[in-house]
This record gives sequence, structure tokens and C-alpha cells, in this order.
Amino acid sequence: MTYIVTENCHMCRFTDCVTVCPVDCFHGDDEMLYIDPEECIDCGACVPECPVEAIFAEEDLPPEQEKWLEINAEKAPDLPVVAEKMDPLPGAEEKKASLGL
Repeated sequence: MTYIVTENCHMCRFTDCVTVCPVDCFHGDDEMLYIDPEECIDCGACVPECPVEAIFAEEDLPPEQEKWLEINAEKAPDLPVVAEKMDPLPGAEEKKASLGL
């Protein structure tokens, strides 16, 4: 089992979650973060830290978000590790507000 970053992270890339990850399983590109399922230890520490509620346990993944399981598994291993807090992307606060968060 693993945790999954879903579409709410897309074009936000808040990095509050990476600061609590004990195994550095977060990887990122220019648009969002991903969790490497081979590195994730299923601790769940990241979930309450995500300000846009983009992270789910695999068993709690909403059906409409299931595609993100494969996307995280495919993308994360080839991207750099993100282990330190960074500025969110421009427009992230506006997206957060549009999500009602």
C-alpha cells in the first residue's frame, strides 16, 4: 500500500508534505509532486500537511482519482526528490481558494 498525490496538487505544488516525510518519497516536476510507491512507508504523516487535500491512502482513493496511482508510480522514480519546503507555484493560493480550502 502507498499514498498517492492527486490532481489537487497539479499547478499548486505546495511542499508542506515533504517536510514531514521520513523517507523522502516525494518527487517533483514543474507542475506537481508525486509519491514513489516503492519508497513510501505508508506512515500517512503527509496527509494532514497538504493544504489542498491532494494526498490519499491507496485504499481511500476516490474512484475518479484512481488514475493517479499509476501516474505517481510511473513519474516519481524518474524525477528528483523534493525533501525541502519550496515556494508553491504562482496561482497556487488562488487554486486552493477555488477548491474551497
